[in-house]
Amino acid sequence: MIPIIQIENGEIPSPRGYAVSMVIKSFKGRRDVEVHLFRPEWDEADEGKIKWDNLFGSPATLDAIPDAKKDRKIVLESFTMEERDQVVEYLKEHYSSRLESIFSTPMEFPVPTGLPPLSSITEGKDIGLIKFEKVPHFDLPFALRGLYNLGAHRPLVETREGDDN
Repeated sequence: MIPIIQIENGEIPSPRGYAVSMVIKSFKGRRDVEVHLFRPEWDEADEGKIKWDNLFGSPATLDAIPDAKKDRKIVLESFTMEERDQVVEYLKEHYSSRLESIFSTPMEFPVPTGLPPLSSITEGKDIGLIKFEKVPHFDLPFALRGLYNLGAHRPLVETREGDDN
């Protein structure tokens, strides 16, 4: 049985604001790969349901450029509590044998401005996306993506430099 860690920090100031990640035991030649889950799309009505006042704080870094549209995407691509529970159940049902753990926590508010939304990160050599909605058994009522960085995880097979054997 996979450990499911859900942290509850009381009330959050938005119906959206739950982050979910999972750790895959073995993925693309790497071990214990952390995958950050997010919603890549949403209805415009979702944006209107959120009271945006005071949800954002100081810039994340000195060179961060606040952008209200991008900043809002960070909240919009997170989950409601109900969606979070649906994601966890979906993962348990279809991927439990492959997962090391599932982790969920409310986002910290106010959210620093100038952070890149997960949906804006470009895939590359080590950074990629899992598009769950393309899997035949996908049955959630919203699209689900997972962002991973293979470069941050150990290879399944360790190699030693200088070995000529």
